[in-house]
Amino acid sequence: MKLGIALSGGGIRGIAHAGVLQALEENGIKPDIIGGTSCGSIVAAMYAMGYSPYHIFILCKRYGKIISRANAKPILSGIHTSIFNKKISLAGLNNGEKMEEVCDKLAARRGIRNINDIKMPIVIPTVDMVSGNEYVFTNNLPDIRNEDKEYINNVNIGRAVRASSSFPAYFSPCKHGGCAFMDGGVLNNVPADEVRIQGADKVIAVKFHSDRITEDSNLMDVAMKCIDIMGSKISEKSLNMSDYVLDVYTDKVGLLDYQKVDKCFEYGYNAVVENIDKIKKILES
Repeated sequence: MKLGIALSGGGIRGIAHAGVLQALEENGIKPDIIGGTSCGSIVAAMYAMGYSPYHIFILCKRYGKIISRANAKPILSGIHTSIFNKKISLAGLNNGEKMEEVCDKLAARRGIRNINDIKMPIVIPTVDMVSGNEYVFTNNLPDIRNEDKEYINNVNIGRAVRASSSFPAYFSPCKHGGCAFMDGGVLNNVPADEVRIQGADKVIAVKFHSDRITEDSNLMDVAMKCIDIMGSKISEKSLNMSDYVLDVYTDKVGLLDYQKVDKCFEYGYNAVVENIDKIKKILES
């Protein structure tokens, strides 16, 4: 039996995915196929490259804050308009180049550059903001594909992760092959469907509870809430292609709430521990 796991987007909450993988491995469960969107793509890529779940957690702690603050700039400086030619150029607070650089650096340590160098089947969704079409970066082009999607199997792993993680307004769109890619969560926040297409007999989907907006919420929290709402609706079809949906509660962790990275790992780990009997039953059926 081939097991696939699909990891959702969710900002800093994505570190919980490492906790999920850690707890699964401790129970003798290792995926054969993996997919991830946005922050889920970061964990999925590192795991597929051979990094252990706990090592992924340590690396996320080490580089996460650096990536988020690199090349940051005031939001007004990212907007330029011309009254005469009516052209608008929109850039995010962060150009995302540091994320790509770090991912490629970690890949190089494993002798990996291109997504094709990865042995484990992996899928990473993104969206072209120009055409509105969904693209999927993968090292294994499936025989049967979703006709409404484009597949790319020749790209640096860092570029693929950056494209899927380019959260609107915070990260600038990732330009590649004539496209301007933004966060894959806009159209496919939990790529269980793509993991299934890769040949998984059983699929575990991992997603997060949508955090409640309060008076203390900031602009990015509101944006994350919007993505959560869209993602939960858009991902219904994909989630229906999974055999088990693991819902991880992260207790109001904000989009960039880095002081809670340890708690996020624990939330993911504990979610598996609390549901391990159900998970094993599904996999054994």
